[in-house]
Amino acid sequence: MYQNKQALALGTIVFLFLGFVALIVMAFAVWPKYKVYKLEADGRAALKEAEWTKQILIEEARAREQASLMQANARVTLAEAEGKAMLVRAKAEGQADIERAKAAAEANRIIGESLKNNEEYLRYIWIKGLQEGNGERIYIPTEAGLPILEAGKASR
Repeated sequence: MYQNKQALALGTIVFLFLGFVALIVMAFAVWPKYKVYKLEADGRAALKEAEWTKQILIEEARAREQASLMQANARVTLAEAEGKAMLVRAKAEGQADIERAKAAAEANRIIGESLKNNEEYLRYIWIKGLQEGNGERIYIPTEAGLPILEAGKASR
Protein backbone atom coordinates (compact mmCIF):
# COMPACT_ATOMS: atom_id res chain seq x y z
CA MET A 1 0.00 0.00 0.00
CA TYR A 2 2.85 2.26 0.69
CA GLN A 3 4.15 1.59 -2.79
CA ASN A 4 0.76 2.29 -4.21
CA LYS A 5 0.71 5.62 -2.50
CA GLN A 6 4.19 6.38 -3.77
CA ALA A 7 3.24 5.32 -7.27
CA LEU A 8 0.10 7.35 -7.09
CA ALA A 9 2.05 10.39 -5.85
CA LEU A 10 4.66 9.90 -8.53
CA GLY A 11 1.97 9.47 -11.19
CA THR A 12 0.24 12.62 -10.02
CA ILE A 13 3.50 14.59 -10.14
CA VAL A 14 4.30 13.25 -13.63
CA PHE A 15 0.76 14.03 -14.76
CA LEU A 16 0.97 17.56 -13.38
CA PHE A 17 4.39 18.06 -14.96
CA LEU A 18 3.20 16.78 -18.34
CA GLY A 19 0.05 18.94 -18.04
CA PHE A 20 2.23 21.96 -17.26
CA VAL A 21 4.53 21.20 -20.23
CA ALA A 22 1.48 20.72 -22.48
CA LEU A 23 0.11 24.02 -21.25
CA ILE A 24 3.41 25.80 -22.06
CA VAL A 25 3.54 24.18 -25.53
CA MET A 26 -0.04 25.22 -26.19
CA ALA A 27 0.73 28.76 -25.02
CA PHE A 28 3.67 28.97 -27.44
CA ALA A 29 1.47 27.66 -30.25
CA VAL A 30 -1.48 29.98 -29.49
CA TRP A 31 0.46 33.15 -28.55
CA PRO A 32 1.38 34.28 -32.13
CA LYS A 33 -2.18 33.73 -33.30
CA TYR A 34 -3.44 35.73 -30.32
CA LYS A 35 -1.03 38.57 -31.13
CA VAL A 36 -2.31 38.65 -34.74
CA TYR A 37 -5.91 38.59 -33.50
CA LYS A 38 -5.20 41.37 -30.99
CA LEU A 39 -3.51 43.57 -33.61
CA GLU A 40 -6.41 42.95 -35.98
CA ALA A 41 -8.94 43.82 -33.27
CA ASP A 42 -6.94 46.95 -32.35
CA GLY A 43 -6.86 47.96 -36.03
CA ARG A 44 -10.62 47.50 -36.38
CA ALA A 45 -11.15 49.53 -33.22
CA ALA A 46 -8.86 52.31 -34.48
CA LEU A 47 -10.66 52.29 -37.85
CA LYS A 48 -14.06 52.52 -36.12
CA GLU A 49 -12.76 55.35 -33.94
CA ALA A 50 -11.46 57.20 -37.02
CA GLU A 51 -14.81 56.71 -38.78
CA TRP A 52 -16.69 58.08 -35.77
CA THR A 53 -14.29 61.01 -35.48
CA LYS A 54 -14.80 61.75 -39.16
CA GLN A 55 -18.57 61.51 -38.74
CA ILE A 56 -18.42 63.85 -35.75
CA LEU A 57 -16.40 66.39 -37.73
CA ILE A 58 -18.88 66.17 -40.62
CA GLU A 59 -21.83 66.73 -38.28
CA GLU A 60 -20.06 69.66 -36.59
CA ALA A 61 -19.39 71.22 -40.00
CA ARG A 62 -23.06 70.76 -40.96
CA ALA A 63 -24.13 72.34 -37.68
CA ARG A 64 -21.78 75.31 -38.23
CA GLU A 65 -23.10 75.70 -41.78
CA GLN A 66 -26.70 75.60 -40.58
CA ALA A 67 -25.92 78.10 -37.83
CA SER A 68 -24.28 80.49 -40.28
CA LEU A 69 -27.24 80.13 -42.68
CA MET A 70 -29.64 80.85 -39.84
CA GLN A 71 -27.58 83.88 -38.81
CA ALA A 72 -27.55 85.14 -42.40
CA ASN A 73 -31.31 84.65 -42.66
CA ALA A 74 -31.77 86.46 -39.36
CA ARG A 75 -29.61 89.36 -40.60
CA VAL A 76 -31.63 89.54 -43.83
CA THR A 77 -34.91 89.45 -41.90
CA LEU A 78 -33.66 92.13 -39.52
CA ALA A 79 -32.50 94.31 -42.42
CA GLU A 80 -35.88 93.89 -44.13
CA ALA A 81 -37.69 94.81 -40.91
CA GLU A 82 -35.45 97.85 -40.42
CA GLY A 83 -36.04 98.89 -44.03
CA LYS A 84 -39.80 98.55 -43.62
CA ALA A 85 -39.66 100.50 -40.36
CA MET A 86 -37.61 103.26 -42.02
CA LEU A 87 -40.11 103.36 -44.90
CA VAL A 88 -43.06 103.62 -42.51
CA ARG A 89 -41.22 106.29 -40.50
CA ALA A 90 -40.39 108.26 -43.67
CA LYS A 91 -44.00 108.03 -44.86
CA ALA A 92 -45.24 109.19 -41.46
CA GLU A 93 -42.76 112.08 -41.41
CA GLY A 94 -43.76 113.00 -44.96
CA GLN A 95 -47.44 112.90 -44.01
CA ALA A 96 -46.69 115.05 -40.96
CA ASP A 97 -44.83 117.55 -43.19
CA ILE A 98 -47.81 117.63 -45.56
CA GLU A 99 -50.19 118.25 -42.66
CA ARG A 100 -47.93 121.02 -41.27
CA ALA A 101 -47.76 122.61 -44.72
CA LYS A 102 -51.55 122.43 -45.05
CA ALA A 103 -51.96 124.02 -41.62
CA ALA A 104 -49.46 126.78 -42.49
CA ALA A 105 -51.20 127.39 -45.82
CA GLU A 106 -54.55 127.58 -44.08
CA ALA A 107 -53.14 129.97 -41.49
CA ASN A 108 -51.64 132.14 -44.24
CA ARG A 109 -54.93 132.11 -46.11
CA ILE A 110 -56.82 133.16 -42.99
CA ILE A 111 -54.30 135.92 -42.22
CA GLY A 112 -54.37 137.06 -45.84
CA GLU A 113 -58.17 137.16 -45.87
CA SER A 114 -58.25 139.11 -42.61
CA LEU A 115 -55.75 141.69 -43.92
CA LYS A 116 -57.62 142.41 -47.15
CA ASN A 117 -59.34 145.79 -47.08
CA ASN A 118 -57.89 146.45 -43.62
CA GLU A 119 -55.31 149.14 -44.28
CA GLU A 120 -55.80 150.90 -40.93
CA TYR A 121 -54.67 147.75 -39.09
CA LEU A 122 -51.69 147.28 -41.38
CA ARG A 123 -50.66 150.91 -40.83
CA TYR A 124 -51.02 150.41 -37.06
CA ILE A 125 -48.78 147.31 -37.19
CA TRP A 126 -46.22 149.23 -39.26
CA ILE A 127 -46.12 152.19 -36.87
CA LYS A 128 -45.89 149.88 -33.85
CA GLY A 129 -42.98 148.05 -35.50
CA LEU A 130 -41.21 151.38 -36.05
CA GLN A 131 -41.70 152.34 -32.41
CA GLU A 132 -40.40 149.01 -31.13
CA GLY A 133 -37.43 148.92 -33.49
CA ASN A 134 -34.11 148.55 -31.65
CA GLY A 135 -31.71 150.59 -33.71
CA GLU A 136 -32.76 148.91 -36.92
CA ARG A 137 -31.94 150.65 -40.14
CA ILE A 138 -34.75 151.28 -42.49
CA TYR A 139 -33.92 151.99 -46.10
CA ILE A 140 -36.47 154.15 -47.84
CA PRO A 141 -36.27 154.30 -51.61
CA THR A 142 -36.03 157.76 -53.19
CA GLU A 143 -37.16 159.10 -56.56
CA ALA A 144 -34.33 157.38 -58.36
CA GLY A 145 -35.20 154.03 -56.75
CA LEU A 146 -31.99 154.09 -54.67
CA PRO A 147 -32.16 154.04 -50.86
CA ILE A 148 -30.61 156.74 -48.72
CA LEU A 149 -27.77 154.85 -47.15
CA GLU A 150 -27.43 155.24 -43.41
CA ALA A 151 -28.67 158.81 -43.35
CA GLY A 152 -27.89 160.13 -39.98
CA LYS A 153 -27.20 156.66 -38.57
CA ALA A 154 -29.86 155.52 -36.14
CA SER A 155 -27.65 155.55 -33.05
CA ARG A 156 -24.10 156.51 -32.43
